[in-house]
Amino acid sequence: MSNRIVTFGEIMLRLSKPGFDRLFQGRTFEGAYGGSEANVAVSLAMLGNDSRYVTRVPDNALGQAALMYLRQFGVDVSCAVMGGERLGSYYFERAAGLRNSQVVYDRAGSSFYMLQRGMIDWSHVLDGAQAFHCSGITCAVSHDALSSTLDGVEEASRMGLRIACDINYRKNLWNYGLKAHDVLHEVMQYSDFIFGDQNEWEVASAVPHIPFDAADAQFSIDVPAYRDYFEEMHRQFPRAKSMIMALRNQISSTHHTLTGLLWMEGKLYTTRIYDVQPLIDPMGVGDAFVAAYIHALLKWPADPQYCLEFALSASALKNTIPGDQNLVTEQEVMDNMKAGSGRIDR
Repeated sequence: MSNRIVTFGEIMLRLSKPGFDRLFQGRTFEGAYGGSEANVAVSLAMLGNDSRYVTRVPDNALGQAALMYLRQFGVDVSCAVMGGERLGSYYFERAAGLRNSQVVYDRAGSSFYMLQRGMIDWSHVLDGAQAFHCSGITCAVSHDALSSTLDGVEEASRMGLRIACDINYRKNLWNYGLKAHDVLHEVMQYSDFIFGDQNEWEVASAVPHIPFDAADAQFSIDVPAYRDYFEEMHRQFPRAKSMIMALRNQISSTHHTLTGLLWMEGKLYTTRIYDVQPLIDPMGVGDAFVAAYIHALLKWPADPQYCLEFALSASALKNTIPGDQNLVTEQEVMDNMKAGSGRIDR
């Protein structure tokens, strides 16, 4: 059976100031590539999957550079649509001490923003795949991007693919008239697997989240409360066989605690808490979680507990890697599950 997984979204140029400079300091920017669904595609390829990424980029040097970046990790970009005037970008200011990180988007009018419904041949794109991954970010970019996502989800459903949805709520992107709750709720009705952090689940379901304020790895979560919470999520999203909630407490800019919950077919699974410090780069941590869980679910479908632990381990490792993508292998994730000591491998 093919292990091809298709993801759909916008790849962007990420621009950051060196070190911990603020966006208005200095004259130099460091460039990298990011975008939630592209991050998932790279992680899936790094873990050994046949990863196909679908997007739209300008037919110029910047668009080609973005696709070339993905190819180096083994991501199939053969179905990318070329056209439009510019590559979307975002500016990222790193957190430092008591100062939070900051993101400023510059994606209005980008090639992907100007994507029109019908530009993507979904039956061709999804041919030979076993799973399709989409994200609430794509749904927020524009009405046409939302329509294209729904077309992809409907075709994937018709073809019998597993559908994975990352809620991925970004409040600053919902600017074209529709409400995030209404749109996300609709997309999630098609989904076999749904991922989100505690705040994103609240936006999608309108059910208040349960606070997670772990100061260290010894914290105990309220399992009965989360079990009740996911029973309500199951009533709202009955098709979903797996639902994951990532729990993160940002104690400081360099100290986070992280864990995850998995509800699968009526049973709630919990796992350890990672006490991550010092933290290097938090961007893409959720994307690493999603990719690792999809990989694990397809490889070890009979072991939900292992799938959750594998996904959390991959997500924890992403905190140690600069940039948006989780550049770790399956073996590294499994080694971290056993140790995670930071020792030198010789």
